[in-house]
Amino acid sequence: MSETTNGPTKEPTNELGVAMVGYAFMGAAHSQAWRTAPAFFDLPRRPRLAAICGRDADAAGAVADRFGWESVETDWRRLLERDDVDVIDICTPGDTHAEIAIAALEAGKHVLCEKPLANTVEEAEAMAEAAAAASARGVRAMVGFTYRRVPAVSLAQRIVASGRLGTIRHVRGQYLQDWLVDEDAPMSWRLDKSKAGSGALGDIGAHVIDMAQFVTGSAITTVSGLMETFVTSRPVAGERATLGGTGGSGERADVTVDDAAAFTARFDDGALGVFEATRFATGRKNALRLEVNGSLGSIAFDFEDMNVLELHDATLPAEEAGFRRILVTEADHPYVAAWWPPGHGLGYEHGFTHQVVDLVHHIAEGTDPAPSFADGLAVQRVLAAVEASSDAAGTIQKTGA
Repeated sequence: MSETTNGPTKEPTNELGVAMVGYAFMGAAHSQAWRTAPAFFDLPRRPRLAAICGRDADAAGAVADRFGWESVETDWRRLLERDDVDVIDICTPGDTHAEIAIAALEAGKHVLCEKPLANTVEEAEAMAEAAAAASARGVRAMVGFTYRRVPAVSLAQRIVASGRLGTIRHVRGQYLQDWLVDEDAPMSWRLDKSKAGSGALGDIGAHVIDMAQFVTGSAITTVSGLMETFVTSRPVAGERATLGGTGGSGERADVTVDDAAAFTARFDDGALGVFEATRFATGRKNALRLEVNGSLGSIAFDFEDMNVLELHDATLPAEEAGFRRILVTEADHPYVAAWWPPGHGLGYEHGFTHQVVDLVHHIAEGTDPAPSFADGLAVQRVLAAVEASSDAAGTIQKTGA
């Protein structure tokens, strides 16, 4: 990228100036990753937490103090003018992704954007086009499907790519949560289609779609889906509930996204897929599951036991048949060597650290990272096809008595 923007010439440095837009749940996860990565991994450039950006200066400032961000901005456009910023990390609701990412890439800033890439296919297409144009100028873009970087998931991908499972025939993917089971759980931006694009489908279904395509190396080509909203309104909490009018403590807002989605799929290699994403699976906290069945074996993963991959080798004699448990904590497993001794498991936050590690290496080496914005667009097209299929679903008419 250009060494100057609108200021004096930037002196060569081994640092990588990072600015993050957004500071809530994902902001905390990303902040920790940027801080932790250089402490455990040998990076070609050292991330520096140059700025954090949010509309609420006090709230953003509190996060900056907690994680060590050097400065606070309240307008993301200011970040694009700063010579000390090399990377824009986007952790905002989906309705802002396209505008921020495209502007950042055009300004010569590398971009890390949370998933799903956008709220619509059209936005995602524009983002992918901007990323392709930026790549030709040496500017990199990555979408944040962090579960790819769970060591057990990376190992699963290696096993499938090696051909050890033979011909892939079935893929089963689930992402099960229960944080909305309470009908009086408060309204949030994740339940507003104008902000989030979709509900369970895009928020968590996007992860299992990407994981399935990553692990199998195959693309979803056709889908048939159903979506449902079980609770159609939620209590409004916080500032809006006290603003008078028809609000007050009893105000409820309409939920405009899906609570659950399910769909069948066909992959380009002929495999069949069955997928489910819900925030109403009572008792399931973060059960991201993937099972792949092939002619020679199967693999199975569940994030609620994230340091384990199950492998069935169908070529073994019958008396040895069955799934065996691989504890993915050995130094030769993906990413693990930088961490703890065997058996000392990793957690949710480590995937974000591995994401930073890979992105920094790609920026330093001048290569395009994965998952790319094109990968994010591919997932966006699946999301849109599921939603269109659900909207068009036929109803069985009852006849007779």
